[in-house]
Amino acid sequence: MKYARLGRSGLVVSRMALGCMSFGSKRWRPWVLEEEEAMPFFRRAVELGVNFFDTADVYSTGASEEITGKGVREFAVREEAVVATKVRLKMGDGPNRAGLSRKHVIQSCEASLRRLGLEKIDLYQVHRADPNTPVEETLSALDQLVRDGKVLYLGASSMFAWELMKALSVSERNGWAKFVSMQNHYNLVYREEEREMLPLCADQGIGVIPWSPLARGLLGGNRTRGSRDATARDESDAPLYEELYDQETDWDVVEATVRVAARLGLPSAQVALAWLLGRPAVVSPIVGFTRLEQLEEAAGAVSLELSEADRAELEAPYRPHPVRGWIGGPLRLPGISS
Repeated sequence: MKYARLGRSGLVVSRMALGCMSFGSKRWRPWVLEEEEAMPFFRRAVELGVNFFDTADVYSTGASEEITGKGVREFAVREEAVVATKVRLKMGDGPNRAGLSRKHVIQSCEASLRRLGLEKIDLYQVHRADPNTPVEETLSALDQLVRDGKVLYLGASSMFAWELMKALSVSERNGWAKFVSMQNHYNLVYREEEREMLPLCADQGIGVIPWSPLARGLLGGNRTRGSRDATARDESDAPLYEELYDQETDWDVVEATVRVAARLGLPSAQVALAWLLGRPAVVSPIVGFTRLEQLEEAAGAVSLELSEADRAELEAPYRPHPVRGWIGGPLRLPGISS
């Protein structure tokens, strides 16, 4: 495993993060792994050198945080583990159970700490921007959590580049803790973040930790143009899948990835992750797994160096996309309303 600082912060994370959305309750999604099934992933991730674990309060409505906390406590050295979670999406009925108001941010952090069974959250991220709350209110509340010692670092997720820059400016003017990371939608199939967000993050020293680095499995190499294996996740998340990756030219990128991987004698997922790890400002892709062999493959990407010719072949088929995964509000997950 290799490690890197998260942006300009002093926080050091593994160059692959274990995405814990896959762990929780099957009542939330049928493909999710429950506690007993999930524990081997934490054990193996730690053995491979992973020290970065990412979840959110909304994943399995809190159950993912409970399992993540247990996995970290049982298998990781707490002083080395970096535990990240998120706040913003709807966690219950009523007008104050969602958003980035001071009330929801503070009470959500306390609830996440209880579920995780930890004294501190290493990286607390806003799960998309909240157009209904002044950014000053949100940032002030987050800063208070840092001052209180409940949170160590702050992160953002998919939003407009101007929204991130505004947040950084407001925090700087007020002497508040600033965002150190951006968890955004970025992979070989979807590269629109290269226009504004990635250059901003590189300039401002923000570490990029992309979500969906394998394009919901498209870059895994086991799907073909015109058809898709009907996995449990495909069936439950079909509306989201089709919303994010619906261009015919997406398959040109997938096929280029499979072709390069075959020539190198490597798994397609490993090649796709290696490409992502070589992009400016990208520190640690958030990768979720439901099979241990997927974890092994992904870990191998950290030490894989692609040639310039391979990178050019992977990038050549890309065609522009509409902005996907965040515009106008949160990512629409089945069973979650904004």
